[in-house]
Amino acid sequence: MTGREIRAAFLKYFREQGHTIVPSSPLVPQNDPSLLFTNAGMVQFKDVFLGREKRPYRRAASCQKCVRAGGKHNDLENVGQTARHHTFFEMLGNFSFGDYFKKEAIAFAWEFLTRRLSLPARKLWVSVFREDDEAEKLWRRVGVVPERIVRLGEKDNFWSMGEVGPCGPCSEIVYDQGPAFSCGRPQCRVGCDCDRYLELWNLVFMQYERDEQGRLTPLPEPSIDTGMGLERISAVMQGVASNFESDLFRPLVAAVAELAGVEYKSDRGRDVSLHVVADHARAVTFLINDRVAPANEGRGYLLRRIIRRASRHGRLLGLEKPFLYRMVGVVVDKMRADYPELDEHREYIASLVLSEEERFSHTLEQGLRILNELSAKARAQGHAAIPGAEIFKLYDTYGFPLDLTREILQERGLSFAREEFDRAMRHQQEQARRHWKGEGERVDPLYRRLAGELGRKSKFCRRPNSRSSPRILAIIRQGRLVDESGESPGEKLQLVLDRTPFYPEKGGQVADTGHISTSQGCLRVQDVQEPLPGLIVHTGLLERGPLRRGERVKAEIDGKRRRAIECNHTATHILQAVLRRVLGDHVKQAGSLVAPQRLRFDFTHFSALTPREIGRVEELVNEQVRADHQVRTRVMDLDEAIRCGATALFDEKYEQQVRVVSIGDLSKELCAGTHLRASGQIGLFRLVSEGAVAAGIRRIEALTGEQAYLYASREAQQLAEAAAMLHCPPREVGARLQKLLESAKRQEKELGRLKNELACAQVDELLAGVREVAGVKVLAAPVAGVDGMEGLRCVADALRGRLSAAVIVLGARLEGKVALFCLVGRELIPPLHAGDIIRQVAAITGGGGGGRPDMAQAGGKDVAKLKTALEQVAGIVEKMLGKDG
Repeated sequence: MTGREIRAAFLKYFREQGHTIVPSSPLVPQNDPSLLFTNAGMVQFKDVFLGREKRPYRRAASCQKCVRAGGKHNDLENVGQTARHHTFFEMLGNFSFGDYFKKEAIAFAWEFLTRRLSLPARKLWVSVFREDDEAEKLWRRVGVVPERIVRLGEKDNFWSMGEVGPCGPCSEIVYDQGPAFSCGRPQCRVGCDCDRYLELWNLVFMQYERDEQGRLTPLPEPSIDTGMGLERISAVMQGVASNFESDLFRPLVAAVAELAGVEYKSDRGRDVSLHVVADHARAVTFLINDRVAPANEGRGYLLRRIIRRASRHGRLLGLEKPFLYRMVGVVVDKMRADYPELDEHREYIASLVLSEEERFSHTLEQGLRILNELSAKARAQGHAAIPGAEIFKLYDTYGFPLDLTREILQERGLSFAREEFDRAMRHQQEQARRHWKGEGERVDPLYRRLAGELGRKSKFCRRPNSRSSPRILAIIRQGRLVDESGESPGEKLQLVLDRTPFYPEKGGQVADTGHISTSQGCLRVQDVQEPLPGLIVHTGLLERGPLRRGERVKAEIDGKRRRAIECNHTATHILQAVLRRVLGDHVKQAGSLVAPQRLRFDFTHFSALTPREIGRVEELVNEQVRADHQVRTRVMDLDEAIRCGATALFDEKYEQQVRVVSIGDLSKELCAGTHLRASGQIGLFRLVSEGAVAAGIRRIEALTGEQAYLYASREAQQLAEAAAMLHCPPREVGARLQKLLESAKRQEKELGRLKNELACAQVDELLAGVREVAGVKVLAAPVAGVDGMEGLRCVADALRGRLSAAVIVLGARLEGKVALFCLVGRELIPPLHAGDIIRQVAAITGGGGGGRPDMAQAGGKDVAKLKTALEQVAGIVEKMLGKDG
């Protein structure tokens, strides 16, 4: 069976068993920033297991996209070295939310493997938790012989969602691949880390709640969470020794081998690199498809590491030029039947990967330069090892591969302080863990309690003037629920109403502000949040009091501010539609801010917009504004909305009933925010900036309505002032400025020429500083009054005309930094080399550089050490000539 057939058979089987087939969630976890990536099938059901969310079904099955490349589950360094580790993989799983339990889960798994897939029972083993007698009895009941049931401890067969919360024993189905796969140790058995006993399917029996003291309490509704790797079961079904030999990977490995012109299975080292590239190509394609972009931190940093690791292994295969972007098409062709969205984003993904590969080529050049400087500095100081912290910086900040660093240093007879490097690595990992843990879910327990008591009855009403006034359901004062507020003006309070016209901040739209009042009290609302679905909390300052729980109130939003927000929100929808027209269908929303003063829109695109494209976008948006399209809203089922072409955000978590906002025939999006009634009410749209946010992500900032008019008015005023200063009509400002700039450039160039001529007049004075080192003339001196590095070159050339067979090193202070230039007579090459000389001199000033054997230049940071550095030139030359001592 092919991997695709196994995936289909699994989902079909569980559909027949009454399970709802749930699509894979994105690789960026929805509403769970504590996780870097979705790493298991249960991630999208986490809130269901915790009782925070209800689904219309109690049985589910899925084939979930997963990535394990960071945090607790980090398989990155093992990928390619083993037959089973991957960064990206697919996990088949079935789930029960308080419906069936161990008996059914065990029966389903055994029947699917032995009957639907026809795996021989004699090849299967089962492990159970050492105290789980019930599971062992159930396995025997389905036909597993007692000799093939193994009891293991908590490390292997007990699962927890976290330090506290749902947990329970688990049971693993293991496939015996035979003695040929064994590690050969006498104690090799189920639980061994070798490849003989291959874990296929893990069944988690979620039956306890663990508290802070470690006590286990039975859950009122035990649940089931299972997971089986598609890659592993495919390899087993196809009778191959490695996942990379299954049909899921064979086309990818073959494509890499063809690109590199090598033969698979002919060299162990090459095979590792072929596996790495094939695996990483899948991970990169799927991560970028789910809107992860290369960056210097977080998820983007891990994506960048995956790309660079693939690039490094490509170089080991002889692929010096960018190649990974070409693998994107191979992945898409292999996977698009089950993930059709890949085909839609093919061009964007490939372009972003190519851009990142080119960036890495630059990084390698930059890293080599830094490594050369570190090597020169170590030699100049007589050290055989480079500080580990410097190597870690090269690895972590610049992305320079550690194995390449180690290889280059070995060639130069150098090393680095590994313990110091490891300490820096552990510190960085701990910082990252704290960052992600700190970014995790932080819903106040008080809100959870309140939501439970109220049954989440707080509703957002789009029409502020409802027939009956809202009622206060809860008052929070100083972190506690109270029945009545105080009377002191300025006191901070939080109110929960049974319904509210105040829009809570979400979906990029900022919260409404306004007032909530009674005959006796009034709260000035400054912020509105929805910490849990259906619980809307108004935060503000008491203007007069008291306010009492149960009272009817008058809730008034700031209408002018809301109108400005609606202008920007409706314009954002139009902007996205126009960007897709101008730039292409690959454009997707990657973030937004809808505020009263401005709008900000982040979108996927691989290059900066040209002035022509920016002008075209602004022109078309205003064209749609003038068209005065009617803005319609409709509530429908999520599936129906997607079928009718509504655009959804990939990382947004939608309810079964969704709201679709349509603007004429131009735009149709899932959106819960507030909008104008017609596009013409926007008035005017001005695009004020466009730039990069991250690799492959661009950002546009724009103004609408009154703010756009004020911006245009200020621009006109500034143009009029510039015209007055230039004594010309406004329409001639550009041409007049061009002439002034050209004149200034000519004068600057002439000034530089004169400065360099004056500097060259120092030649006679400088020649007095020539000394001989082992028969070689050496001149090392500071030069004043030069215009940049070109000035130093000019003086050096003048000196070379007066000296033969000489080493000339000149230094200058330019804009608070050190500039160095070196010339070496061709008769002295070798053993002398200008690039080697200049690197050692620059290292003393905290800088670096390089160049050809006869000419080189460098820069430095510490101008106070320029004199000392130049004094060392003679000694450096002497050592290179082999005459030291």
